[in-house]
Amino acid sequence: MATKNKKTVTKTIEKVKNTASKANAFALKSTEEVVSGAIQFTAQWQDVSKKAIKGGLKLADTQQDILFNTLEAAKGHAVKGFKRSKALFTK
Repeated sequence: MATKNKKTVTKTIEKVKNTASKANAFALKSTEEVVSGAIQFTAQWQDVSKKAIKGGLKLADTQQDILFNTLEAAKGHAVKGFKRSKALFTK
């Protein structure tokens, strides 16, 4: 009887080991797939971010040029207007 119980316990232990091994392999495979997907997704978003930053910098550069051109034009108009008003009031 003790031999029969020992065999049953041994078979049960082997089944548990096999099941645990399969569960571990499944968890490892699933984790690898998730990590690989996350890496690919992150790489795609890095490309998108890089393009957005480049486009944003070009836009900022253009806006800065427009601002300075406008300021220069306003300065020119102000100086010209000051000279005209000075000429009118000094006569």
